[in-house]
Amino acid sequence: MQRRKFIQAAGLGLVAPRLGLVSPGLSLGPAASEERVVSGPRKPVFVYNNWSAYDELSDKVVQTEELAMRELNEILRLRKSGVQIDYYVMDAFWFDKMGGYRTWSKEHWPNGPGRWLDACRANGIRPGMWFSTNLIATHDGRFLEPVPEWQDSVGTDPNILCLFEGGYLAHLAATLQGWCDKGVLLFKFDFAYFEAVTPASKDKLSPEEVKDKNKAAFRDMLARFRSRNPDVIITGYNGFGGEMENTFTPFRQTVDPRWLGVFDTLYSGDPRFSDVPMMNIWRSQDNYSDHMNRQFESNGLPIRRIDNCAFMIGTTGTCYHRAMQAWKGMLLLELGRGGWMNVYHGNLELVKEADARWFARVQALYHGLQRLDRFRSLGPIPGSGLPYGFKGTGPTGSVYTMVNPSQEHAVMEFPWTEEGAGGPTAVRLLYADGGYTPVIADKGIRVGPEQLVVVGTGAYADVRYELGRDETIRIPETSERVPIVFSVAGKNKIHSAPLPVGGYAGRDLRIFVQQFGTDGNPVRSWGGSPPDGKKMNELIQIRVVQGGKELPLQVNYDKMIWSGLSWGAAELRRGSFDPAVPVEIWCSTVEKEELKLEGRAYVVG
Repeated sequence: MQRRKFIQAAGLGLVAPRLGLVSPGLSLGPAASEERVVSGPRKPVFVYNNWSAYDELSDKVVQTEELAMRELNEILRLRKSGVQIDYYVMDAFWFDKMGGYRTWSKEHWPNGPGRWLDACRANGIRPGMWFSTNLIATHDGRFLEPVPEWQDSVGTDPNILCLFEGGYLAHLAATLQGWCDKGVLLFKFDFAYFEAVTPASKDKLSPEEVKDKNKAAFRDMLARFRSRNPDVIITGYNGFGGEMENTFTPFRQTVDPRWLGVFDTLYSGDPRFSDVPMMNIWRSQDNYSDHMNRQFESNGLPIRRIDNCAFMIGTTGTCYHRAMQAWKGMLLLELGRGGWMNVYHGNLELVKEADARWFARVQALYHGLQRLDRFRSLGPIPGSGLPYGFKGTGPTGSVYTMVNPSQEHAVMEFPWTEEGAGGPTAVRLLYADGGYTPVIADKGIRVGPEQLVVVGTGAYADVRYELGRDETIRIPETSERVPIVFSVAGKNKIHSAPLPVGGYAGRDLRIFVQQFGTDGNPVRSWGGSPPDGKKMNELIQIRVVQGGKELPLQVNYDKMIWSGLSWGAAELRRGSFDPAVPVEIWCSTVEKEELKLEGRAYVVG
């Protein structure tokens, strides 16, 4: 479930990567992670979570028994095509508002969860459930009312419950055990607010003492619960560390390693868009999850214990109504990051039979590598806008999952010294986004702008591992930066000098604008959530004018984005302009704060 603007997160800021270019021949060097605790999942698991098939936070698509059972039937259908799903997690709002997590919504589950639990058990699927750690309200009001046992835990902020005082935590522990006794084997904890304190203790403890006591109480409860139920999986989401609001804040230690003693995995952020502008907005979303995965790795988490939470298809606002757009790259990266908590969110009915067979092939390739627990990150931090990747090593070969987030072609060098004396015995391109065909040469591969590739070496350089191309994505064959100068044309508005386009016939003009604050950091605009929000292209605007007439542009950021966006991207498509007449580019933002806008353009073919 998403942390929204109305659910407070830590403030962020520091130096932002600008709209820089990629150096050709950039080496993908090692990035190490030191393991601190040797617990966690016993093996890689594959989890379905029904969030984004419904969404009660933005466009108010509610969770019902009918919806939940429909998705269970879809799991069974996909299994027939070879897709592996081990768990089914019932996400937020399954509960009755007055039931203290012990009864299900009477309106949407009038007969309780028995039918769902029985069907999971009959089909060998392990049920899971979502719990808010101690938050009981959003901006819409209470989603839980304190039952009598919770009353003496209600904080000075009545929307959060104290964990070290009163009866809430003991009641929650007994509730968890009750559901575990009914067969629930995965518990997802979200929205932890450790500043919660009762009126009785407010003046007796410092804020830091309050946080320490809340954390210690919650850890102790989970440790006792785990000791009694060693087969459960416990996952931590919002509130247990990490800085998730942007992709420019320098990494720092925000994850307390003691959480690794009670959680099997920690998640690294709900899918949203990075501060690296891209024409393919879904690749920017991939970039966000890649960046957050790296942040948690830098905090000392073993890669296998990072839940990157990145695969989210669906028809609701929480996933930006993405449906199945660019889903193949999203799946490859979800698995290629190497975590053992492989979670798939959303409307599984969107996955057709041919898609399911491809899905199963990708799972089979990466599952074998995940079990060996020999993944690592390659190259610069993803939020830098420079090429990066992930490497999974098998007994006699490796699989490289690599991304070029920049707007120019880049040569990424492989760390061949790790492949043995003389390099690998064989190398094969297993997958590429459509359009430009990457070229493997010597110790590297030339990749197009915004392109994702998968390369196999040794035993993995075999035709049986080939995954084809995603021709729904068209990577340019050529991309050249246009020498264009923008000047300030008023508050929060920039304008280009007339740009001759006589040499651009048969090609497209790709335009980017990004907004920065006085501190030099990207600034996100928020237009609200569906159905009443504003689309981002109404807030961050790009216009191209020729001969006094505004020209039509291709845009992909014309969405209501709950997580905000700091940039815009558009293409002036070939055939839509007169090559004999110069064009002018206007970029602006509706933000009231005075910002600095930076624009750039590329001609792509």
